[in-house]
Amino acid sequence: MSMLSLKQLEQRDNFVSRHIASNGAGYDSNEEAELLAAVNADSLESLTAEIVPEDILRAPFLSFGDALPETEALARLKAIASQNQVMKSYIGLGYHDVVMPPVILRNVLENPGWYTAYTPYQPEIAQGRLEALLNFQQMVIDFTGMELANASLLDEGTAAAEAMAMAKRSVKKNKSNTFYVDELCLPQTIDVVRTRAEAFGWDIIVGPAADAASHDVFGALFQYPGRQGQPVDLTDVISALHENNALAAVATDLMALVMLKAPGEMGADIVLGNAQHFGVPMGFGGPHAAFFATRDAYKRSIPGRIIGVSIDAQGKQALRMALQTREQHIRREKANSNICTAQVLLANLSSFYAVYHGPEGLKTIAGRIHRLTDILASGLKQRGVEIVNDGWFDTLTFRVDDQATVLERAYAAGLNLRHDEALGLEADTLGVSLCEKTTAGDVSELFDVILGSDHGLDVYALDAEILANGSRSIAEGLVRQSYFLTHPTFNQYHTEHEMLRYMKRLESKDLAMNHSMITLGSCTMKLNATTEMIPVTWPEFSNIHPFAPKSQTPGYEQLVAELDHYLRDVTGFDAICMQPNSGAQGEYAGLLAIKKYHESRGEGHRNVCLIPRSAHGTNPASAQMASMRVVVTECDEHGNVDFDDLRKKAEEVSGQLSCLMLTYPSTHGVYEKGVKEICDLIHQH
Repeated sequence: MSMLSLKQLEQRDNFVSRHIASNGAGYDSNEEAELLAAVNADSLESLTAEIVPEDILRAPFLSFGDALPETEALARLKAIASQNQVMKSYIGLGYHDVVMPPVILRNVLENPGWYTAYTPYQPEIAQGRLEALLNFQQMVIDFTGMELANASLLDEGTAAAEAMAMAKRSVKKNKSNTFYVDELCLPQTIDVVRTRAEAFGWDIIVGPAADAASHDVFGALFQYPGRQGQPVDLTDVISALHENNALAAVATDLMALVMLKAPGEMGADIVLGNAQHFGVPMGFGGPHAAFFATRDAYKRSIPGRIIGVSIDAQGKQALRMALQTREQHIRREKANSNICTAQVLLANLSSFYAVYHGPEGLKTIAGRIHRLTDILASGLKQRGVEIVNDGWFDTLTFRVDDQATVLERAYAAGLNLRHDEALGLEADTLGVSLCEKTTAGDVSELFDVILGSDHGLDVYALDAEILANGSRSIAEGLVRQSYFLTHPTFNQYHTEHEMLRYMKRLESKDLAMNHSMITLGSCTMKLNATTEMIPVTWPEFSNIHPFAPKSQTPGYEQLVAELDHYLRDVTGFDAICMQPNSGAQGEYAGLLAIKKYHESRGEGHRNVCLIPRSAHGTNPASAQMASMRVVVTECDEHGNVDFDDLRKKAEEVSGQLSCLMLTYPSTHGVYEKGVKEICDLIHQH
């Protein structure tokens, strides 16, 4: 009998054997020999030397420590998660606690058939996801009252910035360089729009929504309902903007639009928002799918992907990505934006939420949220609390005499209210946003927190008063009259077994890692191990609001700090930015950092970005968004950088040269030689 050491029996590298070795029993010398013979190499070291140029090959350097078996890794993650304090969130500001239907949780979010599939470049093996995304687009079109929607964007702030850029390129007769932002837009959205505008050299005016058309602007962004909860009819101000050849973008909430008049019916040109409210957990701020809708006239300017209905070679209906001529791989630096992807999994979760509940189910959920908000407002008013907004769907903003006492009671009860001063909103107000999870008992608890326990209010008695007298919290002209989700898909899968079978039918049309290896792509992870996915749905991670007080999120702080350490170790850089949520957004963030560096040295005139012809299409698109001038350098027949042409171009633009954007390894998967010389050449200028 062969004897193994205790260390071998402990299998502390079990993750490697389960996820890399072919037989699951561990990576052994026989398997290594077979691999090396297949690629005609003598050893792993010699194979690495053939692939990676010697002058950049690093000796072992990572300081991560020893690997953990998966069970121990999960236990460690659970210990980190337990440091987070999960409070009942009433903060709102674009993020709401939700109920993800278990049939969707278990069969989509936790299903590798959905979360390991690749970008649908090959529609013949992606018809299931494409149908789910088509549902998402139709859902957005219906709720927003627009004619066209894309297959999602990265987040609401990015969507708003894209709306601003789309407005600028769409108003040919308007020469203004100023964009107007409603002061009641979400604060995080205003921040992103400011950053994007600065890079383009545009000015931003932030002020009351009603004043938008009184300024010389090329477009305006409104929030509907506003940050304080008030829904306002934007018809007149949008009409005035149109008279000035300016466009109007409206940021909104899908759940609110179940009950509110569609922005498209007010004349909006672009409607956008976060689809998180439709069944996707808050997750400390993401990821979530943004939605983006516009008019058919602007279909060639809309950013992101669009799923279209087509006919295949057999004459059958088929789905595919449409209007790709707008995208970066064709238009390069002339592309509308650098966004070349969609939040597919998150968008599909929201679309399935709409399919499962259907129009009547959504009306019930939205109606319950609104009724409970009415009850809360009625009780607070009866006890003398000043409510700032005189209309609402789910959000109240109010003032109390002793704010500190209210906040103390809230914390003691495990509640987070919206504390505007603490959030930097320069207001002496508090706020409450109700959600799908809110109950009558929760409203009673809010009365206790805001008024004290001797308030004497009864939720069901207040409800009876509202039933008798009617609700006036949504103005008559803003009550939704138009139908939505009338397509049969949204009206036939409302039992768990029907929904389960529908999602399985779609899943079976796709190729994912649960079928085979996927050989496409150079920039997308092909497999998240199951162990990595399990913590995603733990409430200690999924039910945390992004604006929760820092004292409640030490677990998240530790995760981010450890990831920061790992990435600095891997890259050799001094600092890491966690903000970008896609590769293209990382390019953009890096270019803005370079731009700021030159400006700090009094060399803001340096605005030329050299980009090899073989680069991914997002590279020149990102440079254009950073207001850089793209100069293309040539490549040889193997796709490698032509060093002589690079030297020539660098010399020609030496005084204006800002940077070189190089994909490494290249788009062809090669670590080309001479990369150090390439970097040295750029630094010489």
